[in-house]
Amino acid sequence: MANRSEMWRTLSDPLIRQNPVTLQILGICSALAVTTTLATAVTMSISLTVVLTLSAGLVSTIRRHIPDTIRLIVQIVIVASLVIVIDQVLQAYFAEISRALSVYVGLITTNCLVLGRTEAYARHNAPLPAMVDAFGNGLGYSLILILLGGLRELFGKGELFGREVLPLADAGGWFTPLSLMLLAPSAFFLLGLLVWVVRSFYPEQAEAPEHTPPLGAEPAE
Repeated sequence: MANRSEMWRTLSDPLIRQNPVTLQILGICSALAVTTTLATAVTMSISLTVVLTLSAGLVSTIRRHIPDTIRLIVQIVIVASLVIVIDQVLQAYFAEISRALSVYVGLITTNCLVLGRTEAYARHNAPLPAMVDAFGNGLGYSLILILLGGLRELFGKGELFGREVLPLADAGGWFTPLSLMLLAPSAFFLLGLLVWVVRSFYPEQAEAPEHTPPLGAEPAE
């Protein structure tokens, strides 16, 4: 029971309480770049979660046979091999989404979240806990990307998955798309707002202030 409870905590904590994007600020490049539509956000989320889970399992399986001097090289080779497979699948079956994602699928190889979990957790734990941890972090990452992608597409185009949700003013409706939502700065501000909301509910996530202002003004001499 204790082991099952620990597994559940490992899986669920990265969703909000230990979310890799809002707490550790990992993987934000793709969070800012590929969330202009919900389809690209979902595709990137699935791709990264699959790569992260499989790479964690592989790294954990061979962890006792990897010399420390080349461990990062081995991890990158494993991740890069999985990314190539995912990229080829997307090009073969989802060509339009693959073109929309551009180079960002390939950049999963250097995503801080992937390398961070393989180095910090998978390298020190058995395959099952390592894959559960990786899958949980992938879900936490996916949650943020899907939320950002949904908000940006909904308010930037009035659509979700390319289908009209809000009646557009050009077609006799009432909604005028906010073009700013499709630009990178909007993702930056939305992500910052999301971090603020999460840390308002979990104050322990906020960093300690680097400087404490004086309590009162110093007396004049």
